[in-house]
Amino acid sequence: MTRPATRDDHERFCTTESWSPVRGARGGRVRHHATYELPLPDGRILRTRISRPVDSTVYGPSLWSHILRDQLQVTTVEFWACVSDGVVPRRGAPAPPEETLPARLVFLARRELGLTDTDLAGLTRDDLVARLDEHWASPPG
Repeated sequence: MTRPATRDDHERFCTTESWSPVRGARGGRVRHHATYELPLPDGRILRTRISRPVDSTVYGPSLWSHILRDQLQVTTVEFWACVSDGVVPRRGAPAPPEETLPARLVFLARRELGLTDTDLAGLTRDDLVARLDEHWASPPG
């Protein structure tokens, strides 16, 4: 079982995931709560508030469940991975591709070899270069 979450943990989560502090109407910091927001890839903006002082005060189970579900929108596992190990939640952002093909190679593969996007999808850069080299090394015919 994980330990109960504190206000410090809550702020560490926001800092690690790069939430922005919300400023008041006059540009100063909000005094009653430490307030943070995070724009999501789908256009929504999450907002969370941490009562002051931000310290080692432990949240009650009901309030903490509400904060995780409605404000932070993460699971307990995602929260602690971020706080303890710096693993930022994915938040629906697409995973970066492991390897991409340079545009020039894709152009050449389409023009010289007649490959389609489906054909190219499974090829690595080295495989594609080898196929183009083989194509250019063979006599025209």
